[in-house]
Amino acid sequence: MTAPLTPPHQPPPHDPDWPPPPPPMLGPDGDPITAAEVLQGVLVTLVSAIAGAVLGVLWLNLAPRVLLISDGKGVYLRNSEGEAAIGSDGTFVLLALAFGAVAALVVFLARRKGGVPLVLGLALGGGLGSLLAWGLGTYFGPTSDVVAHAKAVGPNVAFEAPLELSLGAAAMLAWPLAAMIVHLALTALFGPRDPEPEPWDQPKAYNQGPGRS
Repeated sequence: MTAPLTPPHQPPPHDPDWPPPPPPMLGPDGDPITAAEVLQGVLVTLVSAIAGAVLGVLWLNLAPRVLLISDGKGVYLRNSEGEAAIGSDGTFVLLALAFGAVAALVVFLARRKGGVPLVLGLALGGGLGSLLAWGLGTYFGPTSDVVAHAKAVGPNVAFEAPLELSLGAAAMLAWPLAAMIVHLALTALFGPRDPEPEPWDQPKAYNQGPGRS
């Protein structure tokens, strides 16, 4: 007597009650996403995040400074009508947009076919790069302890305010949004085209001759 091939607690492989396996993830062309494409997306994320350090250094050196001054009792803006605070945010956003556009161009030139992992890598890497840039700029910029800084320099002496982003999350989204928009535009304009479908064979007209009664 032989043992059954299918265990009693499991239905046979072709049982309609047995749930089918989940379908594979598909790319924009309907092809399954391969492990190589996922690895490329991870690589784009890592490189973009590391590039955030360069953005942080540029922001730290190019952003206009807000000057403060103390009279010994309080700390005030040296120029209350200055636009340096807005300029700091604008500098970060412009640099982030440029980094996003360059990242999208490099990724498109490296792999014109595109793919979901690459787009996700651009978006996630841009967000991480922006966070790293903001962290480096605020850490290596002027100290955030304004009171201690004012006491150190003395009264009636101008000193730099901490480097901050007033726009917050909006500035963080500049890089990933620029990267996705530019990559989408490049793919739409210069990406590979799907082959044109062959036209259907035209039906041939047959001469059936005179009709029969």
